[in-house]
Amino acid sequence: MKKDFKYMIRWMGILLFILYVLLLVYFLFFSEEYGRTVQMEQGYRYNLIPFAEIQRFWKYRELLGQYAFLSNIMGNVLAFLPFGLILPVIFRGMRSGFLIILSGFGLSLCVETIQLVTMVGCFDVDDLILNTFGAAVGYLIFAVCDYQRRKYYGKKI
Repeated sequence: MKKDFKYMIRWMGILLFILYVLLLVYFLFFSEEYGRTVQMEQGYRYNLIPFAEIQRFWKYRELLGQYAFLSNIMGNVLAFLPFGLILPVIFRGMRSGFLIILSGFGLSLCVETIQLVTMVGCFDVDDLILNTFGAAVGYLIFAVCDYQRRKYYGKKI
């Protein structure tokens, strides 16, 4: 019974993670709603100055509108939150906060580099910061839930 439950939780986590990755790929590379079209005439677009875009979105949040502000700032955090939450559930070796943060940064760096090279979206160091923060918050949620589970169930599960 105990092994069946662990097995079921792990496979549900894997299915959720696959669904998450598919949605992430769609929104980061194909969603026209978020300006994910090839911008050949504009050339490469990038921001290498930390916190420049975050500051710009904060400064002009009323002009840009609440939706643009929240979708950029909170969207980047929320997009990587499941990464930090689900990965330690399905891979026992990924139960280190450092590994999750490093992996979240690595995945975000890959995504931003692909966006730069394919000219779909823009390479933004602020997105790296926000995405990595999102993975860290996801791991923190996992760690708190895991602590509570161990406190309540002990070694039963």
